[in-house]
Amino acid sequence: MDKTYMFLADGFEEIEALATLDILRRAGIEVKTVSINPVLAVKGAHGVEVVADITLDECHSGAKMYILPGGMPGASNLAADNRVCELLTAQHMRGGKIAAICAAPAVVLAPLGIVDGYEVTCYPGFEDGVTAGGGRHKEERVVSDRNVITANGPSSAIPFALKIIESLDCKSTADTVAEGILL
Repeated sequence: MDKTYMFLADGFEEIEALATLDILRRAGIEVKTVSINPVLAVKGAHGVEVVADITLDECHSGAKMYILPGGMPGASNLAADNRVCELLTAQHMRGGKIAAICAAPAVVLAPLGIVDGYEVTCYPGFEDGVTAGGGRHKEERVVSDRNVITANGPSSAIPFALKIIESLDCKSTADTVAEGILL
């Protein structure tokens, strides 16, 4: 598959999802937002409603990358969805790329064993979830370790997105996008 998917669950952190999506699309990366609800509408943690591109039923395994915004209870809602967990586990088992920000590394990836042996960052206060899942917590905004990219929270959404661009495309594209947004 050549698509990149971003999972959206009710309670997602709007800045993390929308800033990341915007930056990736500026880079020309085809990203589909995926509602885990039976309908396309998903409500963020701060009441912003977003209409996703597709529902989870239309999401395919073996994507270029799966992206998980954090936010609560958004991250918990992603973790509670067996279909999301199956897609993430299969992606990791085949060495596919996964990116998660805020609470998602600790709440979604760690319990699935995806961060076991990886350097990871997450939102402050969720470090125990990372270490319980075998991850080595790093006190950094964005951490990239092999096929997994993690970031610590809303203010890191743009550097997170730029790291995803580097991973999917190339550093020069990430640099061009960063320059275009005056970063």
